[in-house]
Amino acid sequence: MKIKIIDKNKKDFLDLLLLADEKEAMIDKYLERGILFALYDKDLKSICVVTDEGNGNFEIQNLATYEKFQGKGYACKLLNHVFKYYENLGSYMYVGTGDCPWIVQFYENRGFIFSHRIENFILDNYDKPIFEGEIQLIDKVYFKKDLRQA
Repeated sequence: MKIKIIDKNKKDFLDLLLLADEKEAMIDKYLERGILFALYDKDLKSICVVTDEGNGNFEIQNLATYEKFQGKGYACKLLNHVFKYYENLGSYMYVGTGDCPWIVQFYENRGFIFSHRIENFILDNYDKPIFEGEIQLIDKVYFKKDLRQA
């Protein structure tokens, strides 16, 4: 298994990026200013985009694993690498996601705690309703992790 930082041609990963963020215009807002980490296990399995939000705060903007490889620990391994990468560079890692129980649980199981919520973010910023399973996503819920305790 190998994790690489991708500096060029980040849009080559659009198919995977769109799994976590369904609107390309939203991806365009963070992709070029973010660091794109790509996890390979023979071939590409998972990606993560992290942006520097200033004052020692970083944000996971996108974390995605190809569907056929989900549940095999690739996203967890990638997150652990990201935490290690940033542990001496700042204070907090944030992630904003849809308010869906299994997504929330995924981040809480990795040491994130609730930070804040932006009501109606998904309704206001996406052209069509977004569902995770049968749950319609409406708000964007933010979680944070103390990098000094990563």
